[in-house]
Amino acid sequence: MSLEIAWVEIVENLLQIGIAFVLALPVAWDREHSARSAGLRTFPLVSVAACGYMLTGLQVLTTTDAESRVIYGIITGMGFIGGGAIVKQSGSVSGTVTAASLWNTGAIGVAVAFHRYEIAIVLSLINFLILTLVKQFKAEETPEN
Repeated sequence: MSLEIAWVEIVENLLQIGIAFVLALPVAWDREHSARSAGLRTFPLVSVAACGYMLTGLQVLTTTDAESRVIYGIITGMGFIGGGAIVKQSGSVSGTVTAASLWNTGAIGVAVAFHRYEIAIVLSLINFLILTLVKQFKAEETPEN
């Protein structure tokens, strides 16, 4: 058994995973400062994990059908994690924005793995803008928040 390390691939993967990490930070920062249960640790981990799974799939799988199954698994996993963020209590539901943001952060990681930075940047930007700007309008509509 021989242990060969492909240093070029390690550097390339670190770069990809680093980009996924950085693009998750705006969403993570907002959630952290909004005192949500998921924040600066959770969102980057979700994006990095989704990117890592997809990078692995892209390197070891040989068909687009197999790669699409990896994407399907990531999407399902994001739904599962997001479902854990949603809480129903006394007729009110909370955590849906965090859940949707977690799902979106997984999509950022997948987009980065496919070198589709433009998609990842747009997803990150839109998510951050919704969290920061739309929150102000929602707070005006519902004074009890």
